[in-house]
Amino acid sequence: MVFPKDFLWGGATAANQCEGGYLDGGKGLTIQDMITGGGIDKPRLFWGKIDESAFYPSHEAVDFYHYYKEDIRLFGEMGFKCYRMSISWARIFPQGEEKEPNEEGLAFYEAVFEECHKYGIEPMVTLNHFDMPWNLAVKYGGFGSRKVVDLFVAYAKCVMEHFKDKVRYWLTFNEINFGLLEMGAYKSLGFVDEEDLARKEFAPKDTLKKDLKVQLQAMHHQFIASALTVKAAHEINKENKVGCMISHITQYPLTCHPKDVLEAQRKDRILNKFSGDVMVLGGYPSYMNRWFEENGIILKKEPGDEKILKEGCVDFYSFSYYMTNCATVREDVEQVKGNLMGGARNPYLETSEWGWQIDSDGLRYTLNELWDRYHIPLMIVENGLGAPDKVEEDGRIHDDYRISYLKGHVDAMKEAILDGAQVMGYTAWSAIDVVSSGTGEMKKRYGFIYVDRYDDGTGDFHRIPKDSFYWYKKCIASNGEVI
Repeated sequence: MVFPKDFLWGGATAANQCEGGYLDGGKGLTIQDMITGGGIDKPRLFWGKIDESAFYPSHEAVDFYHYYKEDIRLFGEMGFKCYRMSISWARIFPQGEEKEPNEEGLAFYEAVFEECHKYGIEPMVTLNHFDMPWNLAVKYGGFGSRKVVDLFVAYAKCVMEHFKDKVRYWLTFNEINFGLLEMGAYKSLGFVDEEDLARKEFAPKDTLKKDLKVQLQAMHHQFIASALTVKAAHEINKENKVGCMISHITQYPLTCHPKDVLEAQRKDRILNKFSGDVMVLGGYPSYMNRWFEENGIILKKEPGDEKILKEGCVDFYSFSYYMTNCATVREDVEQVKGNLMGGARNPYLETSEWGWQIDSDGLRYTLNELWDRYHIPLMIVENGLGAPDKVEEDGRIHDDYRISYLKGHVDAMKEAILDGAQVMGYTAWSAIDVVSSGTGEMKKRYGFIYVDRYDDGTGDFHRIPKDSFYWYKKCIASNGEVI
């Protein structure tokens, strides 16, 4: 056997993309609740209030809130060893700053975790997956305020204390490097101001654009919040393991021209390695200090911040992997789309319907690079193919394209383990169909389980296992040997 016997096979979701029940059980509004549906070429809309005539996909999503028992039973049937999910901060603290938690919210997640354990599934919980309480975004400007660090840590301590006997694996911030990009200003950092509230449409790429200096200051606050959470987790339960979560957009030079090689290194350092270095190694890397200086960025740090980062290093490195990009200094090359950001087209790769380049070999390369750099356990917590699945006349969903994608990446993961990388688990994106975070549509489906839900808000939510469901069941049962 190549994969360790305790390898964490499973799937992943996020509360704002699957849960629904957006005001049920005392939950408060989140930043995701304010965004309407969209599409690949259709902008998503943002107002500072709910428009009853508009469609907001997160409000019902795929209604995991009411279907969780059926969904987890199906996860158990697939043989999941791990289910990566998120807790909605606003379901625990509706405004984000209450003194006491919402008991109904705690009870809901208690029931979810108990259902997971019923099927032998280990929950892995992301504490903040792009769904900050709306009140904190409006009142404080999200993580632009140091105040929100204390509020996040209070929330994290609350749930880690409450579920200390039910959850051992935690992730602090989903794709924390998202905060470097324009679109991350709102989704990751929670930036909202009066100008934003007055506008009626997102800028390109669903963003509320901010100054990079302000975004980096907010990212510093997230790093501090994460480090304090790691330290608290270890104090609450010595069995707790806490990971970072990076969206790893692996960079290749488009050509062997030295300028392209250096450009690929520059992008890789800023986008990928920066956040990982801070959270794994416990401090700002020298290349970023030079970049800050050259771009006139001076971070405001409080006394003790460096010590906090050093003492709050994560236990494992988790990341999402969907594709690779090519970097070049040339401006006359064809560009492609992608998760978070695009890049120059790689002539050797195929692309998905949404323009994402498919590169399973890149996962092996990425795992080896990460292992050589950090020497801590690695985990792929998102990897999958978005496609417009169709229910055929026989009532089945024949998603051979997804099986082919996943086979290639499981095989690449196996090769990386043989190369020497320590890989602890794999949770495919996604366990079940969810609302696409990037485009806000149901048409772009990722799950092993089809949900009867559509972009016009219709559908009765019934579930249908896809062909990939049965393929993954065999993969898990054989511990990755039968793919």
